[in-house]
Amino acid sequence: MNYRWKHTLLMTGIMTGTTLLSSTAVYAQTPDLSDPPEIEGDVITEDLGSHNIRVGLGLAESSPLYISTQYFGDILSERTEGRLTVDVFPNSQLGDDAQMMEMLQTGTLDMTIPSTSPATSYVDELAVFDLPFLFPTREAAMAVLESDVALDLLDKFDGTGIKAFAYHENGYRQLTNSVRPVESPEDVAGLDVGGLTIRTMENPVQLSIWEALGANPTPMAFGEVFSAMEQGVIDGQENPWSTILTSNFHEVQDYGSETRHVYTPFIIMMSERTWDRLDPAYQELVEEAARAAAAYEIQLATEYDDWARNQLEERGMQITRLNDDQIAAFQEAVQPVYDEWAPRIGEDLVAEIQQIVESTMAE
Repeated sequence: MNYRWKHTLLMTGIMTGTTLLSSTAVYAQTPDLSDPPEIEGDVITEDLGSHNIRVGLGLAESSPLYISTQYFGDILSERTEGRLTVDVFPNSQLGDDAQMMEMLQTGTLDMTIPSTSPATSYVDELAVFDLPFLFPTREAAMAVLESDVALDLLDKFDGTGIKAFAYHENGYRQLTNSVRPVESPEDVAGLDVGGLTIRTMENPVQLSIWEALGANPTPMAFGEVFSAMEQGVIDGQENPWSTILTSNFHEVQDYGSETRHVYTPFIIMMSERTWDRLDPAYQELVEEAARAAAAYEIQLATEYDDWARNQLEERGMQITRLNDDQIAAFQEAVQPVYDEWAPRIGEDLVAEIQQIVESTMAE
């Protein structure tokens, strides 16, 4: 399947429960992304049963996450002669990350790929990825995600009803708002006019970051964010450029700041109930396909990031690129987050990750 210049009708109006969140429909266009790698490996010709795997995603059809999940499905189908198939439900159609993980536990959903931030309710140590400015470069982040330290965290899902396979890239989170340009922590705090009301993920470390910066953080499910900004309930939000673009946030946000304040991964995971129904040969294939899809998604996300930022500017968003001194001011302002959370997450874990980062930066 050729994914280049894919045009998709994106429905930002989706139904979560009984609440209509938005009814805006727009077309989005992806950049000239790499085609998926050739599917390699032995085909399982023996009939080990047929399974349709339902995957719920929070992001849109044009996102790297959706495209790589389609590739995951292609691998399973081709290497089982169509006995394993995948249906993907994007745009939070089945719920937000927290709700879909709960569905994995009950077996009412087979797979999802949430951010690590809401997954901290299952594995506390994943909160390490919410620490601000932990990864100065994408290369440092990749070195950590490929390390035994990070892979061991995936094993901690054992016994939760969820099986975790691999990390995807969510990317660097950037700030947008509809009130004013942000070049410093003082702009977030709005010393004379009040701090910005910023949607955060439902994660206590993320709350601490924005409290330290003087904002009014407001936890909110992702599917509610567009309409909340459109209605003026919140001033802004923070997400990677690709998510900001594919979610059409530029329609209701005038200003962006390239803060790169947090790098949070996604995790591809499956319900243990679904996993237990699969033949061991299928289980091995699912793990292999998950790792292949993760590698492809990381490649797509890297290609997508700068393009998405430039597209946002072309569509009217005023983006401030912060220099090293401006970033340093933000780093200093959020130091209390480390003081509060490193002991609770595990100082040894934080130190191990910082050591990997330092080694990568020294190469």
